[in-house]
Amino acid sequence: MQKGQINVQTENIFPVIKKFLYSEHDIFIRELISNAVDATQKLKTLVQIGKADCELGDLTIHVKVDKDAKTITVSDRGIGMTADEVDRYINQIAFSGAEEFLEKFKSEGANIIGHFGLGFYSAFMVAERVDIITKSYLPDTKAVKWSCTGSPDYEMEETEKAERGTDIVLHIAEDSMEFCDEPRIVSLLRKYCRFLPVEIQCGEESKWEKPEKAADSDEEPKEVEVKVPRIINNTNPLWKQNPSEITQEQYVEFYRELYPMTFDEPLFQIHLNVDYPFNLTGILYFPKVRNQMEIQKNKVQLYCNQVFITDQLEGVIPEFMMLLHGVIDSPDIPLNVSRSYLQSDANVKKISSHITKKVADKLEEMFKNNREDFEKKWDDIKVFIEYGCVTDEKFFERAKSFILFKNIEGKYFTMDEYRTHIETLQKDKNDITVYLYAHDTATQHVYIQAAKERGYDILLMDGFLDTHFINLLEQKLEKSRFARVDADTIDRLIEKDEPAPAKLSDEEQKTLKDVFENIVDKDKFMVQIANLSETDLPIMITQNEFMRRFQDMEKLSGQKGFYGNMEHYNLVVNGNHPLASRILEETDEAKKTSLTQQLVDLALLSQNILKGEKLSEFIKRSVELL
Repeated sequence: MQKGQINVQTENIFPVIKKFLYSEHDIFIRELISNAVDATQKLKTLVQIGKADCELGDLTIHVKVDKDAKTITVSDRGIGMTADEVDRYINQIAFSGAEEFLEKFKSEGANIIGHFGLGFYSAFMVAERVDIITKSYLPDTKAVKWSCTGSPDYEMEETEKAERGTDIVLHIAEDSMEFCDEPRIVSLLRKYCRFLPVEIQCGEESKWEKPEKAADSDEEPKEVEVKVPRIINNTNPLWKQNPSEITQEQYVEFYRELYPMTFDEPLFQIHLNVDYPFNLTGILYFPKVRNQMEIQKNKVQLYCNQVFITDQLEGVIPEFMMLLHGVIDSPDIPLNVSRSYLQSDANVKKISSHITKKVADKLEEMFKNNREDFEKKWDDIKVFIEYGCVTDEKFFERAKSFILFKNIEGKYFTMDEYRTHIETLQKDKNDITVYLYAHDTATQHVYIQAAKERGYDILLMDGFLDTHFINLLEQKLEKSRFARVDADTIDRLIEKDEPAPAKLSDEEQKTLKDVFENIVDKDKFMVQIANLSETDLPIMITQNEFMRRFQDMEKLSGQKGFYGNMEHYNLVVNGNHPLASRILEETDEAKKTSLTQQLVDLALLSQNILKGEKLSEFIKRSVELL
């Protein structure tokens, strides 16, 4: 057996760090600013606990872009480093000063960002040389300058620096000159650093101000354009504040800050504030989502101690919650060294489960406290709740008490209330409760009327996720079935024990069926003779419930599969209608054909299937008949 130590060559590590450590090269600015914030937070902590005797003063972090010199400089007035600390934290790769600080001051250092000791080296992804000029907060220490060209060789010497803190100077490489552009750096700072707890300044911006009125003048002074420092970030974002002290107007203002190009106001929000068994804060907004085109995933942003990490949150929050907007901030979500990708582990699953519970609890609370207001919001939040139920078993169990059904009269019921409302009248001969529904009250008016004449109630299911939701409910609700009102004749949708008597003999029904089959496209329509009431329509077009559901699901998935290519309907002829007998009694074949075709076309027209040349022929024939 041979034992030993793996030999890691620094000359081999640098190319890996430079090219592969981070997925995006622009991440370097986030890492350097995070280090500057950590240095500042460490000093503030030491002063607070009496371990440092110095005036904090202005702690603003400055970012300077010099296009002519091809440099980017990040300067802080934080804790700084001695020569020994530079040797320990910079010259030893993956030795984290933040980790060491947290270990030493566990109770005071909760807001430290870094953990892996690799962030600084991201500078070499865009720089051909990096200089560090640093001076410790400790009294009687010398400033140090460290320089490296991205190889294992470095230079370090004493230098002059008036104040404590650290300047990181990046000499930008030729292939990364895009970053020597101040607007580009400003946009990256706003992406990654706009909520960091220490002010960050980058350049100046114009502002219009009205100067004070002169004491000896009656004229109102005019506004003048002045240059002011450009402060990048909001150091006290709303999710870090106490929910009880925040107004609804402030929540809406923060939503605008997060999504300046969104014009609708959110419906409501949930403020997350958890400190056990993990730390988690955040605000989740419910946007208005009424159709598939409005769904925009990746609108929830993940932060770690106020540093933007990602908006690709698969695995951190349940899929259905990616319809929400807002912010989640947690130092306990484990990240890999680049903080760009999340690791799936037990802690992430706990956080995901807790967020699901908090959202369900909030919705239930809204329902119980103000049902009337909840009903007003239902049409906007229905897609979110249905999506959650379809994709998350635990969410469905929590949501059962506040899922609402809406009927075509606009009345809302809970699932239990609606079953009680319909189960006496809408049970079929097999003791199955049939939930009738429509998706378009205008085009399905004929079928709705037939159902209402029998005293049945009809749900309005016009959402684009309703088909999936109905499939789920049929699995969850005992002895229940959903049927769209135009899936069959109403008496066959809810079959009772006593079928309607037939006026036609079997031979007459066969003859009548042959007459209609000679008229229609048999590949597209199946002719059926039904014994309905004389007052029912002579012909109805129906479509098989389950075939249509499969078609709807294929459309929703964006795929046109087997069912999407099938356009198939039932042509149901009412054998008890007087016109059925009239067709059978007609001896003039031309008149019989014309009458049959007219009835078929009327049925097709009612379903918006009659188009083009067939529609023109129908109009002409109708005029002739008049």
